[in-house]
Amino acid sequence: MTGLPVAVIGAGPQGLAAGAHLLERGLEPLVFEAGDGPGAAVATWGHVRLFSAWPELIDPAAARLLAPRGWTAPAGGYLTGAEWISAYLAPLAAGLGDRVRYGTRVIGVSRQGRDRLVSADRDEAPFMIHAVDARGVEMRHTVRAVIDASGTWRQPNPAGADGLPALGERAAASAGVLSYLPPTPTQVAALAGGHVVVVGSGHSAMTAVIDLAAVAREAPGTRISWVLRRGTVGDTFGGGAADALPARGALGIRSRQAVDDGLVRLVTGFRVDRVDLRNGQVVLIAQDGRTLPPGDLVVAVTGFRPDLSFLSEMRLDLDPILQAPVRLAPEIDPNVHSCGTVMPHGARELAHPEAGLYLVGMKSYGRAPTFLAMTGYEQVRSVAAALAGDHQAAARVELTLPNTGVCSGGGLADETAEDAGGAGCCPPPVEVLSIGRTPASA
Repeated sequence: MTGLPVAVIGAGPQGLAAGAHLLERGLEPLVFEAGDGPGAAVATWGHVRLFSAWPELIDPAAARLLAPRGWTAPAGGYLTGAEWISAYLAPLAAGLGDRVRYGTRVIGVSRQGRDRLVSADRDEAPFMIHAVDARGVEMRHTVRAVIDASGTWRQPNPAGADGLPALGERAAASAGVLSYLPPTPTQVAALAGGHVVVVGSGHSAMTAVIDLAAVAREAPGTRISWVLRRGTVGDTFGGGAADALPARGALGIRSRQAVDDGLVRLVTGFRVDRVDLRNGQVVLIAQDGRTLPPGDLVVAVTGFRPDLSFLSEMRLDLDPILQAPVRLAPEIDPNVHSCGTVMPHGARELAHPEAGLYLVGMKSYGRAPTFLAMTGYEQVRSVAAALAGDHQAAARVELTLPNTGVCSGGGLADETAEDAGGAGCCPPPVEVLSIGRTPASA
């Protein structure tokens, strides 16, 4: 397979970084992006400000690729998703040139001449990328390896409490009164004086609550209901001042303040069973029969899940709970811990029985939350080294991990850390972790 390119699925932050690392290793990347530009998923939340500062958002190999083109890293600060694209992702995509194919959706990955059942000489057969362009024209590309950095953004979890859409949820989404994205500033302003329901407990939910609370301060008739599935508040507000990413900790502080100020009504233990449309508004009904007042909009930000449909012919080794690579899953399983940190990892932890195939970035986390861009950059650095045959570099993983300041331990979703039997499962915060199966100087 010498001379064949390496397929990269997705031109988001990790996909473009993978392209830079591959080029640096002398391998030719071929990046497939379903959207019409770099960072297409980021663009859908371009109005949201990131909580990672610039040093955590720039991949080192990408910076080295861009430097000869006169690019310099931004001075600092916390920018929006749109600014991330314009200041970094778009220049990086331009640096990769026509290696990035926009408007091209991957619909299948296979081995040349072999379906999933055939084992004979499987690892020696090249991969086949089956794709379709914006006009509906199907095509195939022969590649030596596949890095799937397609993310999870297009696969939001439903509002329904049992993992499937609640009764009536699809109809409400089609009617435009239920959304899976944080509202834009224009949408937020239009909701003044109305009732908005936010479902979810992560950083996207906090962001939505904070933006809506700002409107409620100016328009006192605005009502905001924040729905949590868990029966107790617990660590909903994150680590606050203990978070090693200050802007991330500030989200929890500000959202808690909105609740304390009476701008937001917190509803706990509410597991959505049914979504009713009533006179142009939407009503959520819980499994225990509780009913919320009619809302003008439901913002369901309950996490994401990976799209594995186009990998049906690949031999994957995925955790049955998280749908993440089985070696990585124990480190990120929220049923076990919720520290928001993960041990440094690379090609070894991301490998599958299908040699040459790697899931990286958000997709590598399956359904687990708390993914950071810097984690993905370290992933693709290690994977590119492995594909280039530099196994020492692939095994040497070094990463600075900012702790969330939250460690609630395992147990039921309704339990606090104390209920679960202690202060949590996680060790004391570690600022810099280094795992090397070879000497650090190698």
